[in-house]
Amino acid sequence: MNYVLHLCIMIGIYLILVYSLNLVLGFCGLLSLCHAAFYGIGAYTYTLLVMNYEIPFLLALFLTVCITGIFAFLISIPGLKFRGDPFVLVTLGFQIIIFSVLYNWISLTRGPYGIPGIPRPEIFGLKIDSIYEYFCFVLCVLVVVLVFLGILYRSPFGLALKSLREDEKAAESLGKSAYHHFLWAFTIGGAIAGIAGALYASYITYIDPTSFTLDESIFQVVILLVGGAGNLIGPTLGTIFMILLPESLRFLGLPDTVAANVRQIIYGGILILLMYFRPQGIKGDFKIR
Repeated sequence: MNYVLHLCIMIGIYLILVYSLNLVLGFCGLLSLCHAAFYGIGAYTYTLLVMNYEIPFLLALFLTVCITGIFAFLISIPGLKFRGDPFVLVTLGFQIIIFSVLYNWISLTRGPYGIPGIPRPEIFGLKIDSIYEYFCFVLCVLVVVLVFLGILYRSPFGLALKSLREDEKAAESLGKSAYHHFLWAFTIGGAIAGIAGALYASYITYIDPTSFTLDESIFQVVILLVGGAGNLIGPTLGTIFMILLPESLRFLGLPDTVAANVRQIIYGGILILLMYFRPQGIKGDFKIR
């Protein structure tokens, strides 16, 4: 039962991540390779606030969202001067910078040694300690985030993002500023990724830079590619599929000496077939170009 709850918690954390990325990639059409950087900034910011300054959970979470949002805002200012491949390279560079800082600034982040002993959340005197309690807590946070993003997706702001994604020049001729709309979308997406980072840090109670690499950013993009971007259903399907599929392959009964490699081959083959027959994802309105 604990194993199932653990998977559900990780799905909940990744849903927050992927829905925040969906605002950038699915609604703006901007391929970002630095979402794991915001995930990591959120995790380390929360950890340092609660461990070094003993800040209460809710205040630490609020400050984490603000600080991560500021980082997203600052990188989006130069990044959004570009479109297409140059924008991807800007986000790639930011991802590499953040990982390098987390890995090498040992006096602050402990680098490759990681930070153990991160306390579990305590809200109004109630400590969330057991795995079932943490599942309920993540579920509550996920609902709040999804309600907020659902309103944002359907708001005039979300509709403007879609119109700019489909035809930027036509939408700008109607008075919609691509730069300012994308700036706010990127900032909001980064800030919400910080929430996922805080939840991950407080759940695992240990973080190190290897959880926030370029591979992690690519994995989050792949989740959207598989599930489908630009709507409310695709990210959920993609997250469940991408997290449960590798776990289900563990039960194939393969010999231990080849099991890991064979699972990776099967996993990759399924993704190739899916992208060949369904390039917009399982349930997507927008084909990422």
